[in-house]
Amino acid sequence: LFFLFLRETLAQNAGSIVTRELFEQMLSFRNSDVCPGKGFYTYDAFIAAANSFPAFGTTGDDTARKKEMAAFFGQTSHETNGGSAGTFTGGYCFVRQIDQSERYYGRGPIQLTHQSNYERAGQGIGVGQDLVNNPDLVATDPIISFKTAIWFWMTAQDNKPSCHNVIIGQWTPSAADTAANRVPGYGVITNIINGGLECGMGQNTAVDSRIGFYRRYCGMLNVPTGENLDCNNQRNFAQG
Repeated sequence: LFFLFLRETLAQNAGSIVTRELFEQMLSFRNSDVCPGKGFYTYDAFIAAANSFPAFGTTGDDTARKKEMAAFFGQTSHETNGGSAGTFTGGYCFVRQIDQSERYYGRGPIQLTHQSNYERAGQGIGVGQDLVNNPDLVATDPIISFKTAIWFWMTAQDNKPSCHNVIIGQWTPSAADTAANRVPGYGVITNIINGGLECGMGQNTAVDSRIGFYRRYCGMLNVPTGENLDCNNQRNFAQG
């Protein structure tokens, strides 16, 4: 019990904001019998992974920290959603992408995809080439699974800022971003994660789903969502 208490304490604000009780309330559907990932995503695994990223959920004031947790779980709940459309209660139901025809198909909370991301994530979480050699680690080790999601969240890549810096208000758009209508807010996080398929094409159900989860969690954390929630009119980052 002491070790468990110590481990949860070390997560600092990530664990103090998303308590075990709140985690269970937010993600109660994840252990439903209909979920392929039943039993995989645990609070202890989340806390253990959060401990590896000291700035995650600990940066800024109370509002910024709560918004980050709401945003992280909002995006990852959409990625792993197994619930009915429009309910925003079915997050963390899936561990693996349904289409598994490619070796580096989506796995884990962020649905890590493509060999380059497995390679970068492996280096980022300190396991070297293990994820490239055995990508199924992301679907069989819950701590590694959460770590890859938090690594992606915390890490700026190519011309994209980190999701972390965006949600805590530490991202300033470049001239290229401004020209592409990429503005601070939850919407640009969707652009970072899956802009090529969801952004710059007007209103669509995927973007609406991400927003719906985020709004639900902001409500549970009693924190405002902020502005610019969608990326409907943003050019995706691959287009410059």
